[in-house]
Parts: sequence; structure tokens; C-alpha cells
Amino acid sequence: LGSRPLLSPPEFASAGAGAMAKYAALASILLGSLVAAVGAADGLVKSDNIKFHDGLSREDKWKSIGHKGITLWMTGLSGSGKSTISVALEHALVTKQPRPYFVYRLDGDNLRFGLNRDLGFSPEDRKENVRRVAEVSRLFAEAGAIVIAGLISPYAADRAYAREVHANASLPFLEVFVDAPLATVESRDPKGLYKKARQGMIKGFTGIDAPYDIPEAPEVHVRTDLNSVTQSVNIIMQHLDQAGIHLPRRFRQLDENEAPTCTAP
Repeated sequence: LGSRPLLSPPEFASAGAGAMAKYAALASILLGSLVAAVGAADGLVKSDNIKFHDGLSREDKWKSIGHKGITLWMTGLSGSGKSTISVALEHALVTKQPRPYFVYRLDGDNLRFGLNRDLGFSPEDRKENVRRVAEVSRLFAEAGAIVIAGLISPYAADRAYAREVHANASLPFLEVFVDAPLATVESRDPKGLYKKARQGMIKGFTGIDAPYDIPEAPEVHVRTDLNSVTQSVNIIMQHLDQAGIHLPRRFRQLDENEAPTCTAP
């Protein structure tokens, strides 16, 4: 970005305090706007007593940060490495670059403790889960964040919806297929869910008795059974470099009132 490759696992170094405070404030403002992202599931606004209020332009927000917003949609089976790679990527972008980037990570499990706590894992709930995360991702990307949205999102139609939300807003979107064979993710089984699914204790588990539509043309395809976490992060950052999110910067010129005056000795 002109991103520096992640040469070793994240060391959780601290970024510049001023920049981090600015990004935290932006994230706080956006979180306060999440209600706007969870409207009617049928796509229709159910009240005609509301009005959309414009504010600071997207371009001005991006200029203040130095890069455009973009969403990285991390999809893959449970245990494929979505969360691990997402966290490593977040640290690579925030703490391992010459200057920190504005990054916000939306983890599928984490969101089910709050925004999506009313949703289960039925096909209908999975669809609504993706809809909400897609809309929230758009809000953050509008503000200039590099959004890392990690959730299984097993249905191709739902992932296409997430892409369409961004396309309609003229925002960049990269589908990242975090891929590993079923045998590999079952052997990892970090939450013990595959074992429970095989024993019939969990019904409708993706990859076992519920389908996962393999992405046909993802912008990024990472095989986590063949690549380390570091290699996977570097692959994603290479595609970020190619996405054209950087904005050229120029020095701000002084006006006459700001320039210091010189007096003859």
C-alpha cells in the first residue's frame, strides 16, 4: 500500500497515537449510524416520514485519511482461517506500515453478540446476516475504511448482494475466498463444531449437511492449507495494492497570513 509486506507474524506494535485516535473517533461515529444499515429485509423503506441527510462528501473524507474505502469480503468454511487471517491483516495494515491505515474488522461471530444477536443459522437468517454486514461494510467504506468482513456467507446469491450494495455506491469490493479442503478444516476444528455436526448435535452445519457455494471468480483466492498466515496476508495486500485505493497527496501551500515575516537586523 505501497503496502509493506508482512515479513513476520504481527507483533502488535502501537501506531501513532494521534492517527489511531482519529480513526477510533471515525469508527465511533460510524457505529452510531448502524441503525440505518439494518432496515427492512425486503429492501423497502417502511416509513415515508424520513429524509436522507447529506453531510461531508465521500471524497473529502477519503482525502482526510489518504486512501479510498474498500471492502474485503472474507468467505470460506468454518476453520478455513478467516478470522486468523483477518486479524493478522488488520495488524499488518495498522501497525506494520510507514503510517497506519484506517481499518475496521467485522467478524461474523463478534457481530452475533450485538448487531446480529437476533439471528440464527437458518437460510433466512443467514441471508439477513449478510445483508446487514454488507450495509455496515458500505458505511465504513464510505468513510474511507479498509473493511475486513469475515463471515462464512455460504450462498453465492447473498455474496452477490453484498457486491451489488457496493457497486451501486461505486465502492470497491474484493471477494476473498479463504480456502481449505473439508478434511483440513475438520482436522483443525478450533471450536469443536465439526465433531458436534458429525455426531448430529448441530443441524444445518455448512460443509456437512448444509451447502457452501464455492466462489466462481473471487478477486483473491487464498489456500490456507498451502500458505502460512503471513503468506496469505501478503497475497491479500498485493491485491489491495492493485485496487487503486491510494490518493495522491500534495503539500498544503501557505497563504500570506501564515508565512513568517523576516525583519532586517
